[in-house]
Amino acid sequence: MSSYGGDLVREARRRASLSQTTLAERAGTTQPGIARWESGRTAISFDDVMRLIRLCGFDLDVMLVPADDSDRAQAGRLASLSPQQRLERHDRVARQLRELRGARRA
Repeated sequence: MSSYGGDLVREARRRASLSQTTLAERAGTTQPGIARWESGRTAISFDDVMRLIRLCGFDLDVMLVPADDSDRAQAGRLASLSPQQRLERHDRVARQLRELRGARRA
């Protein structure tokens, strides 16, 4: 498993408000071992990711879903735009997201 496994472990640990030391104690390992997994310096197996997430009080729900071509289709649409048009589109989308966030807070 790539460093994503370490990212998941770190996220679960933080959400559970656990230190690396506390998680290491629960897992029967060392704090430096947890740190290496979280940083991606040491590969972590999927089974270890699942076990550590459970030790944090969470479950990881993994699903296989049919792939679609929406990303490829969007990339194709954007490729037809000029650099200026892409920048204007980016600005418009960013502005819309800011407006949505502001409306949600109100």
